[in-house]
Amino acid sequence: MHDPAQHGAHDPARPDPPGAPAGSGPAGPPRSTAVPARDLVEVVPGVWVATAEIWTTTSTVAVAPDGEALVVDPAVTVAEVEGLAAAVAERGWRVTAGFATHAHWDHVLWSASLGCAPRWATARAADVVHRRRAEALASADAAAPGHDPGLVGALSPLPRGARRLPWPTGASTDHVAVTVVEHDAHAPGHAALVVRTAHGSALLAGDMLSDTEVPLVDAGSRDPVGVYRGALDALGRVARDVDAVVPGHGRPAVGRTAIDERLAADRSYLDALAAAAAGRVATPVDDPRLTGYVATWHDEQLTALRGR
Repeated sequence: MHDPAQHGAHDPARPDPPGAPAGSGPAGPPRSTAVPARDLVEVVPGVWVATAEIWTTTSTVAVAPDGEALVVDPAVTVAEVEGLAAAVAERGWRVTAGFATHAHWDHVLWSASLGCAPRWATARAADVVHRRRAEALASADAAAPGHDPGLVGALSPLPRGARRLPWPTGASTDHVAVTVVEHDAHAPGHAALVVRTAHGSALLAGDMLSDTEVPLVDAGSRDPVGVYRGALDALGRVARDVDAVVPGHGRPAVGRTAIDERLAADRSYLDALAAAAAGRVATPVDDPRLTGYVATWHDEQLTALRGR
């Protein structure tokens, strides 16, 4: 069984990730109410992205014409999630839903400042989080201490096989639609969202299609590389007519050329990873993203695949 706490992505054994203060430990939630609002960048009309220091983690806010807001994967530190809430409030938006793309701890965070809207995930992702909640809490405390333990991983499952997110809920339902693309690459029940408005569209890819991280497969799945390739095919199909891709880590890709380059880079890496795991090549896998912690995670997953 795949264990998100032991997966290469944001392992709790790494308590001081890039951008985190060295030697940080568990602490209570901050009491200050003067939290600066985070910078938000509008990648397409109605889709706004904030980028955290740790792992260049993205938080996305989709906003309907009437001000309803969908918050996807708010992250990472307490201050950053509070700052995201401050940015939403500053603009007069109303958070009416949240969504977690998958079960890893850095994608299941929340703050009371964002309100008590329903927080959705696929049924499989929600099940994993609920069963492994202790690991998620330990991981959050190790890398981004201070989150309210009652809110970490408090997700509601979508109906199995759901293709649409029940958002927005008000007058904007004729102007905004959110499609759910579920797969098992990277983590069981991982989902991407396709947000379509009257003026643009974006694929919120979760931990896929990053310019800073290579594909991190679920080494415990039946066919780690094959499952990941299938997910890339599914994302490629829905990305044919979107204007931007927002990865869970890294910079958004805007425009057809940039989106195609992300898909090609991930497919090329998977081909090289599979060849190296099977012992068909003697040279190291060559990818410009293989630096720092990403190189370490690559080595770990290559070792895991060779041991299958």
